[in-house]
Amino acid sequence: MSAILPTVMSMRTRDGVRLDADVYSPDGPGPFPVLLMRQPYGRRIASTVTYAHPSWYAARGYLVVIQDVRGRGTSEGEFEPFIHERDDGEDTLEWVSQLPGGNGCVGMYGFSYQGTTQLFAAASRHPALKVMAPAMCAFHLDRDWAYEGGALRLYNTLSWAAQLGAESARRRGDADGFSACYGIGHAPSPVQLIDPAAPALRETLADTFYGDWLDQAPGGDYWRQRSPGTMLDDVDIPALHVGGWYDSFLTGTLSAYRHFQKGRQPQRLLVGPWGHLPWIPQVGQRWLGDSACSPVDDLQLRWFDFFLKGENNGVTAEPPISLYDLGESDWKDFSAWPCRQAEKWYLASNGRAGIDPHGGLLRARPDVGEPVEDVWVHDPWRPVPTQGGHLPPSPGIQERTALDARPDVLTYTTAALTETLALTGEVRVVLSCAADVDSFDLCAVLGVVDPEGRSHNLTQGYARVAGGVVTVSLRAVCATVAAGQCLRLSISGASYPGYALNDGSGRVQGDIRCSDYPIMTLRLDVSESWLELPVVSATDNG
Repeated sequence: MSAILPTVMSMRTRDGVRLDADVYSPDGPGPFPVLLMRQPYGRRIASTVTYAHPSWYAARGYLVVIQDVRGRGTSEGEFEPFIHERDDGEDTLEWVSQLPGGNGCVGMYGFSYQGTTQLFAAASRHPALKVMAPAMCAFHLDRDWAYEGGALRLYNTLSWAAQLGAESARRRGDADGFSACYGIGHAPSPVQLIDPAAPALRETLADTFYGDWLDQAPGGDYWRQRSPGTMLDDVDIPALHVGGWYDSFLTGTLSAYRHFQKGRQPQRLLVGPWGHLPWIPQVGQRWLGDSACSPVDDLQLRWFDFFLKGENNGVTAEPPISLYDLGESDWKDFSAWPCRQAEKWYLASNGRAGIDPHGGLLRARPDVGEPVEDVWVHDPWRPVPTQGGHLPPSPGIQERTALDARPDVLTYTTAALTETLALTGEVRVVLSCAADVDSFDLCAVLGVVDPEGRSHNLTQGYARVAGGVVTVSLRAVCATVAAGQCLRLSISGASYPGYALNDGSGRVQGDIRCSDYPIMTLRLDVSESWLELPVVSATDNG
C-alpha cells in the first residue's frame, strides 16, 4: 500500500482569518465522505496518542482533514479557548463539505479539546455534519474541566495552561517563554503548586486562560459562554461517546451522552478503563491485559461507515452501552444505563477511624448505639496527596494502603464480602460534617481491599462545602468486587495537588495566597453518614 501523505490546504473564516489543515486523500476517484478533526496542539499530532494515524482512516475511504484551530499551529488569529469554536466550526464544515474529492457528508472525531470542538460544531447546526464521535471532553467547562465540586483542579489547570502558553511562545519565537512554560507543564515546583495565584506565575501564564480560571467562580456567564452544553438544545445527531473511568472528563462524556440520548438519532457509549491518555492496558500501577486494549478505532470506523457510507454493518443493532468492568477486567454490554435504587452502607466507628486501622466500619445496617464523632486535622503543610483517581500527577489505579494509614485519612471498611458484589453507576456518600472554618474540602475515595490488606482505589469524588449534611458525588464506576475482598471508604480534607487547597473563607481561588491556608479541625457525625452504592444484578446487562 502506497503511503498517503497530507496536502496542506487553507480556508478563511467569516472574519477573514486563515485556518490551515492537513488533508489526507484516499486513492481512487471518489467522491469520499469527510472526517474532520479540529485541534489546538499542532495538526501533525492528530490525536495519535489515542487514535490511529489519519492515513489509516484515509486508506479506508475517507477524506481526512486535520485542522489547526484559530491561533494554533500555523493558523492565523488569536487563540482564546472555546470562544471561536462554534463559528469557526461552522465555517470549517462549510469549507470541507465543498472540498474536491469529497461528497459533502462530514463526520467529526477527536478527544479532549478535539472532542469539545465537535460539540461546538454541532451547536452550529450545519447540515453537512452527519455524525460525530466526541471522546473525553467537557460538556460544561466549569464542572467538567476546570472545577469539581467547587474546587479548582489545580494540577490539570496549571499543566494545560503551561502547554498552551508554550505553544504561544513558540509561535512568537520566544525561547525563554517556551522554556518557562515547559518547566511548569512537566514538573511544576512546590512553590508554584502551593501558591497558584502568585503574581510571578500569573505573569508567566499571562497569554493563557489561567488567570480567568482562578478568578471566575463556577456557574457564571464566563463559563456558560465557553460551554457547548448550553448551546445544544434540539440538536439531534448520531454520536459515539467515548470515556474512561480514570479520565478527568468522564462527567462531560456522560452528560453529552444523556443529552443527545433525548433525541431520535442513535447514540453509543463506550467507557474503558483508561485515563485521559494513552488508551492502553497499563492503568496507573495495574496492567489489565489485552482486554483493555482500545477498540475505539475499529468501532469508530464501523460507526462512520454506517452513517457516512450507508454500510449495513449492524453497528446500531448492538447494545448501545459498553462498559469495562474494573474487577473482572472485561467488557459488559447494557441496553440502558443502570438506574436501580442505590444500596446504602452505613458508617460506624469507635471514634478513631483515622488512627485505628480497624476503627471505622461500613455496615449494611445503621449503628443503633450512641452517636459517634470522628475528628481529624487537615494541615496545609502536609496535605493528603493525590494518589490515583482521575487527576494527575498520579492518575489511574494506585495502591493507597500507606495513604489510608495516615491519621488525617478516615477509613471505613466492610467485612470480607461473602459473595460477589457488582457495581455499575454513580456512587455517592452523604456526610454530616462540620469544621472550625467557613469552608472546607472533602475527598471521598471508594476502594477495594484485597485479602492481604492492600487497598486500591476504584473511584473518588471531591467537594468544597460549608458543613451540615452534604452529598459528595463520586465518579461513576463499573466493577465487580469478588468474595473475600472488602470495600473501603476513605475520607480526607484534601487531595493535593490534584485540587487547590482551601483557605477556609469561601473566596475565589485567585484571591488566595499560600500564607492564607489555615490548619483545620474537621468533624464527622458517623451515625448520620452513609455510602450509596449502585449494586446491579446479572439481569441488568443487556
